[in-house]
Amino acid sequence: MADEATRTAFVEIQARMIETTGNLKQVQVQMRNKEGDKKRAYLTLEELRQLSDDTNTYKSIEREFVLEPKSALMEEQEQKLKDSETAIASLQTSKEYLEKQMAEVENNLRELLQQDPTLTRQIMSMSV
Repeated sequence: MADEATRTAFVEIQARMIETTGNLKQVQVQMRNKEGDKKRAYLTLEELRQLSDDTNTYKSIEREFVLEPKSALMEEQEQKLKDSETAIASLQTSKEYLEKQMAEVENNLRELLQQDPTLTRQIMSMSV
């Protein structure tokens, strides 16, 4: 058996890896959602641009449709587009940070396993 300090360090590194992986997956899901929001806003904006200015346009609110001027709908979609781009940029920064943390945790794990070959053998025997 590996000494207690090494086992404790391994458990801590493993917990950090699990937490970081979960956070990274969460950020990736949020980015995909924001990309979808951005695409919807862009496509809606493109369709609105094709309409003449005197066309009646309606905004969907729950189960109702409310008459809105085309310009108001376009402004709303442009704002959604900008908000999505801002959120995506922020999430990209978070993703890069989490990827660096993941690399650091992996390096720590590699170093720990190189320092204690008995721990490596124990882990390998558990996975077989």
